[in-house]
Amino acid sequence: MSTSDAIAVGRRVLAAEADALKAQADALGPDFARAVDILFAAQEKAKGGRIICTGMGKSGHVARKIAATFASTGSSAFFVHPAEASHGDLGMIGESDVILGLSKSGEVRELADVLAYATRFRIPLIAITAKADSALGRAADVVLLLADAAEATSEVNAPTTSTTLQIALGDALAVALLERRGFKPQDFHVFHPGGKLGAMLRVVGDLMHAGEELPLVSPDTPMREALLEMTGKRFGVVGVTGADGRLVGVITDGDLRRHSEGLLDHTAGQVMTAGPKKAVPPDMLASEALALMSDPPPSVTVLFVVDDGKPVGILHVHDILRAGVM
Repeated sequence: MSTSDAIAVGRRVLAAEADALKAQADALGPDFARAVDILFAAQEKAKGGRIICTGMGKSGHVARKIAATFASTGSSAFFVHPAEASHGDLGMIGESDVILGLSKSGEVRELADVLAYATRFRIPLIAITAKADSALGRAADVVLLLADAAEATSEVNAPTTSTTLQIALGDALAVALLERRGFKPQDFHVFHPGGKLGAMLRVVGDLMHAGEELPLVSPDTPMREALLEMTGKRFGVVGVTGADGRLVGVITDGDLRRHSEGLLDHTAGQVMTAGPKKAVPPDMLASEALALMSDPPPSVTVLFVVDDGKPVGILHVHDILRAGVM
């Protein structure tokens, strides 16, 4: 096969699968919403229902991926192999759970015991299949039909387009469920603490300096003492707090230069810049704090972290960069 032939085949496959995904999106209807409702209800049960994903062969590999996607977005989910289920693993499926079964034909014999178990114990079953009248389709409470599209290897009929559609439907269910549950980026970080993604999802409260490291003075503090606090804590700034503990201002190098004449005759309240103009809550994403530092006017290297107006921490740009947030 020549280079141009190989590229042509690749483009044909991708175009065929893209067309199938468009058809799948266009065909989505009330059954999808019902499936999301069932998944949501299981997660909201007092006993904490799980999403049990199952399938055989290529559909099984897809089911594992879908279970991982659900789990990474805060929904309790795992994969049960249908053949192993017949040899004891049915005990892993509880009456509070919901089963998501995948099979293009819907007639995979290894799924028979899972279907019978779901029927016997009235466990909700969602099917992703191309055949509504198959054994899987008939047993299901909701059927999500795969779009009528040929496999990309039509002459061989190997699972290609159909598994792409299964993955896409699984992603659609996971995203719809996480939005239904109000899942936020901060929640996502709990399940992704490592790597670049984990770094990007860290919050200010994870990285800030707190307690005795905070450089703080009152408005009537003489500037001689304020300078000692500023240099001793080594952030290049000092915060000024009122009688109620709220942050009323910040003193930076720029404020020192502006009041250089007779500086030591002033108090912190006379030298400070009121505000501050830039302060962040502890639950803000570190990436958002970094963007705020860069936004004019002016850009800054240090942010005070406040909760209900009271300083609870301080964050330096180096803290963010060391954490791998870019």
